[in-house]
Amino acid sequence: MKTVLVLGGNSQLAQCLKRSEERFPKLNMVFLSSTEADISNSQVIESVFKKYTPHAIINCAAYTAVDQAETELEKAKTINTIAPGILAKVCKKYNSVLIHISTDFVFEGTKPFPLKESDDTVPLSAYGQSKLDGEEEISENMERFFILRTSWLYSEYGNNFAKTMLRLGSERESLGVVIDQIGTPTYAMDLAEAILKIVELNSPSYGVYHYSNEGVASWFDFAHAIFKIANFKVQLSPLSTAQFPTKATRPAFSVMDKSKIKEEFKLEIPHWQDSLERCLDVIKQNSFK
Repeated sequence: MKTVLVLGGNSQLAQCLKRSEERFPKLNMVFLSSTEADISNSQVIESVFKKYTPHAIINCAAYTAVDQAETELEKAKTINTIAPGILAKVCKKYNSVLIHISTDFVFEGTKPFPLKESDDTVPLSAYGQSKLDGEEEISENMERFFILRTSWLYSEYGNNFAKTMLRLGSERESLGVVIDQIGTPTYAMDLAEAILKIVELNSPSYGVYHYSNEGVASWFDFAHAIFKIANFKVQLSPLSTAQFPTKATRPAFSVMDKSKIKEEFKLEIPHWQDSLERCLDVIKQNSFK
């Protein structure tokens, strides 16, 4: 049985991996929180590898406060750039595979067509730059890695756009949401399933891949779908990015081309609206907080 170590074990993606593990009985999943395994501490990571001798590492630990990263540069760099480099070096030493989660924020978002893994990366924010630098740390220090860029991640767990909209929809009669930033919502349960399939296949097709749900949406579209499914009567108004300024600049168009991951691993990826219905049904049935 292959031991798979999940770092950042309290993140929403890690919790989705935990819910998915029963469908992958050949994998021995071990979850460690950021307090149990500080990925920026090389000695701690070395001791973790010695204890578990993992076949694969899934790194769910990340600094994701996009706007705060503009002023917390060192913190973002430590978690998103330096730590992946440490993991890569230790993974190479112990011959472990690294699965690392990255982001659509590595792109500038000015080209109006789905972005391929080979397209130029031009981050517009400190967060995006820290994630891109983390990708480069991995690729420079090891060969057996999968970097999965994803976008607009949400789930039943943690803090995310879908849960924020559910809360606001229950509190307000009207709301403004940005309409001119285009991407694809990604249900973390779908991403978790894809990750575990890749690990189980033991494929040598290492490299950078894109994964999001199918389809295209603005944040306005995403919010509208959430309110419709949840049956909230909220007056939704479209806002331009200029009307809703933030510290960090977001890519205007970051829909990703997923042909590579679908063809390589024979994945069937659900449409974002179908996955959103599944997620909101789980939230409704289980009262996730």
